[in-house]
Amino acid sequence: MKISIAVVSENKKDFLDLLLLGDEQEDMIDRYLERGELFVLSERGGRAAICVCVVTDEGNGLFEIKNLATDARYQGLGYGSLMVRHVCAQYMGKGTDMLVGTGESPRTLNFYRRCGFSYSHRLKDFFINNYRHTIVEDGVVLTDMIYLKKALRSSLSSCFATACPILWRVRR
Repeated sequence: MKISIAVVSENKKDFLDLLLLGDEQEDMIDRYLERGELFVLSERGGRAAICVCVVTDEGNGLFEIKNLATDARYQGLGYGSLMVRHVCAQYMGKGTDMLVGTGESPRTLNFYRRCGFSYSHRLKDFFINNYRHTIVEDGVVLTDMIYLKKALRSSLSSCFATACPILWRVRR
């Protein structure tokens, strides 16, 4: 399957069903969707999104992945990793670091660590204070927001070199 990643600047709410996989509460998505850049990965020529990612400019050279979601039918096939590598490559030279905030689910933390992120800091009780309902991910009740960080100083060639095996696998 050949894929493409495009930046969508209008009608971002058209992707709400997919965005809700990455952030379960619509009013939380509303806090960042319009000010963020929305990347959409889809099959080339296809209409349906496979993976979405919203990145915001937090100032002082920091960018943040606010939402990353892959359609359940395509999870585990490398699309999320490809998207992370793509957005990091897009922001190289524009800032110093890419942040991502997530819950304390081992699966999610390991995913971002495999993508080159490392622990930055923790926001105590973020999920308790900002969500109307309890959020459970892989059996873990989320309370604190764990922030991970990745330097955007790497060369583009090394970033794309790590993405190439994923591109190859996806295109098979």
